[in-house]
Amino acid sequence: MIAYVINPGTGGIKLACASIEPSQNSALPGQLGLSLTREELTLDAPPTAADLPRLTAQVRALTADWPAPDAIVGRGGLIGRVSAGTYRVTPEMAEFAVQGDGAHYPPNLGSPLALALAGEYGVPAFVVDPQSVDELLPEARETGVKGLRRHAQFHALNVRVVARQAAHEVGKRLQDARIVVAHLGATTSVTAFEKGRAVDTTGTGPDGGPIGAIQSGPLPARTLLKLVREEGEAAALHKLYGGGGFLSLTGSSNLKDLEAGMVSDPAVQAAAAAFVHQVCKGLGEQTGALTGRPDALVITGGIARWDELVDRIERRMAWIAPVLIIPGEQELEALAEGAGRVLLGLDTAREWRHPHAPAPEL
Repeated sequence: MIAYVINPGTGGIKLACASIEPSQNSALPGQLGLSLTREELTLDAPPTAADLPRLTAQVRALTADWPAPDAIVGRGGLIGRVSAGTYRVTPEMAEFAVQGDGAHYPPNLGSPLALALAGEYGVPAFVVDPQSVDELLPEARETGVKGLRRHAQFHALNVRVVARQAAHEVGKRLQDARIVVAHLGATTSVTAFEKGRAVDTTGTGPDGGPIGAIQSGPLPARTLLKLVREEGEAAALHKLYGGGGFLSLTGSSNLKDLEAGMVSDPAVQAAAAAFVHQVCKGLGEQTGALTGRPDALVITGGIARWDELVDRIERRMAWIAPVLIIPGEQELEALAEGAGRVLLGLDTAREWRHPHAPAPEL
């Protein structure tokens, strides 16, 4: 089976031609064999809905020599609260992606690009584990202020695929395992999986998560209110999500520069210590969201390549469960796998519902 993978981001569109087949490893039930040929379309500015005709033509040109696809799969973005899974792209979903609340978000272009290309080949279009996956337990959703509730926003696509890998590493299927995943990069999130469901998360961006390369991490409520009063909401949001974290504390968000600075720069050393402390707290917090001891703790994302910090986290947290390191992000693989599971009959494509429709039971 062949699937074209489309993952739009702020600076470009990552593309892959995925060859998909059932795994030959009987020790990994439900796994797929994947091989990916990668391509990238670099952009000078974040793409918008107005760029769709031009982007479709460029993607078509870059993929012209690839073998004919059996499906096209795109990044899901923010398409309303949904359960995890693979969704069939409909014209209604594609329209909502570029006109709804997440229209400004580049990954939202994944579904309309996938649908346009799929129409040319006469094959189905899918999205997998959109950014707006929200399966929190009712008690995880509640706050102490009546009428105000939490909603999940985390690195759903990458953390679910690495949670599945971690479950297989300890000899289980994700739906039978308890896994806690810390995605550590420009932004961060720590998420608890119980029997395949993301039951709780720190969230990411302005809403929570430990310190990241450009994410501030949680602020005390009074400090946050003071920041908003003094600098305004827009500037405060930027400090929380875009101008915070290692960038604010050290002046750099570049991983290589930060690693080099660990030798002699007190600011980097202090920021690294705070980062490790917050990540460990996040892992402990999300462990408490499970009904029993986790089968594994997982460290993923770009900062998972910073060996010294990962070693510190592992030493502090290995008493809870095995700590598995899966560095970087596997979004292209996750998209291909989600489409492949449907193409091979291992899963059924879900039907997307408009956010204004009555919400289904999770």
